Amino acid sequence: MNIMMLLEMATSGMPDRIAFSSYNDNSETCDHLSYQQLFNAAGVAAQQIKKTHCTRTAVIDISSLALPIALFGSSWAGVPYVPINYRLTENEISALLARVKPAYLITDAERVKKINASDNKEGITAIERSQFIQQTRSATTPVENDWSMDAEQTAVLLFTSGTTGTPKAAVLRHKHLVSYILGSVEFCSASEDDATLVCVPPYHVAGIAAMLSSVYAGRRLIQLPNFTAEGWLKVARNEKVSNAFVVPTMLARIVESLEGKKSADLPHLKAISYGGGKMPLSIIERAMALFPNTDFTNAYGLTETSSTIAVLTPEDHRAAVASTDEKIRRRLISVGRALPGVTIEIRNDEGVTLGAHQRGEIYVKGEQVSGEYEDRGSVIDKQGWFPTRDAGSMDEAGYLFLEGRADDVIVRGAENMSPGEIEDVLLEHPAVSDVAVVGIPDEQWGEAVAAAVVLKTGKHASEEELQNWVKAKLRSSRVPQYIQFRKELPYNETGKLLRRVIKADMAK
Repeated sequence: MNIMMLLEMATSGMPDRIAFSSYNDNSETCDHLSYQQLFNAAGVAAQQIKKTHCTRTAVIDISSLALPIALFGSSWAGVPYVPINYRLTENEISALLARVKPAYLITDAERVKKINASDNKEGITAIERSQFIQQTRSATTPVENDWSMDAEQTAVLLFTSGTTGTPKAAVLRHKHLVSYILGSVEFCSASEDDATLVCVPPYHVAGIAAMLSSVYAGRRLIQLPNFTAEGWLKVARNEKVSNAFVVPTMLARIVESLEGKKSADLPHLKAISYGGGKMPLSIIERAMALFPNTDFTNAYGLTETSSTIAVLTPEDHRAAVASTDEKIRRRLISVGRALPGVTIEIRNDEGVTLGAHQRGEIYVKGEQVSGEYEDRGSVIDKQGWFPTRDAGSMDEAGYLFLEGRADDVIVRGAENMSPGEIEDVLLEHPAVSDVAVVGIPDEQWGEAVAAAVVLKTGKHASEEELQNWVKAKLRSSRVPQYIQFRKELPYNETGKLLRRVIKADMAK
């Protein structure tokens, strides 16, 4: 098993179909690669990587055609593919590069110049993105198929965000990625006219999964390097996009840009998948109204699980919106149920499996789950369970509700509180657009409940009004003692709320 097998199958079945289209930085011009061209280019890339004797292929750049060529070329060459966050500081990038040497690095022209001019370039063979694409695309005949079929080889190394310390390098082996694709995607299921628009960062597991799943399905993937709501809508209309993946903050921006419209006017858009963060109920309800003929899917997964492990299907979305049963309506803010081949449990601090509606840590088991880090080994237990460090609960039907990170729990006195529970109540207030609840130091109780609130445009609510709103629906101990109004909340580029930033600000 090697992810090259996915590309080989697609190339054999539809060699002339366009596999990837990539827009430039300003979303004005677009370049394309067919499956046969991608296959040939990957073979050339593999030869180049082997010649350097590098043991990793690193990419520090925006999305471009270099990404799929490098991903499959690395697999062909038998070395891990390592995309690195180009938004990090220079010191952070240098530290990560030092961990993956010797590396064949694909990056922007300015970084290539810096590396070549540096006295510390040992172990890095740097090539500029456009040069890499041009050299690998020059191939007109395929290279001999000599890739390894060892499923235990590492396909991808992905650095975690490092929000609580030094980033960990998550190990995704070929067996994990292939298992995920074979278990969730039907081969050649897309028509030649289908196209999916993706603008998640290239160093995120969702970006890797999008490339692999699109190739196996035979669906053209359109890369949009930089997101704006206006640019996204323009490309979606011009390209007659049929499928799209966004993070919740992106969907919120798209919805905001369509304020006053009755429809998004995207008749070709058959499906939108979203994931990577918590989706406010008001946003998904408004989005479904603006895209009435579009299927919505919420996908939840982690880097260590090779992407998606649970989905809220289009049928689930429609059933929740149409229902008058509050329990079923609430499922619209869930991440759905486990994929086939994946098992999910909720456990308490002692490792005991909890029942319905009980909050604890999410554990997951399945063939696609890696749970392994370079230099640290596997954290999967003897029964095959991976502790996600995400907090959540499940209802009687197995729908999973996320409640932040397990470490985000607020401990007030002897009582443990879920920030998500309080956030959900505040988001029900007609004036609240976004909210984050955190615990801040308190001499009497250990921690006090604090909330950062963003109000909807043209709406008003006082601190006392919101406190009374929570008090009417939850116990008084869960009422925020402090409420801070903000224009916006801090999110990272993958849509995750930077709760630690809010906590630090409010603790001052």
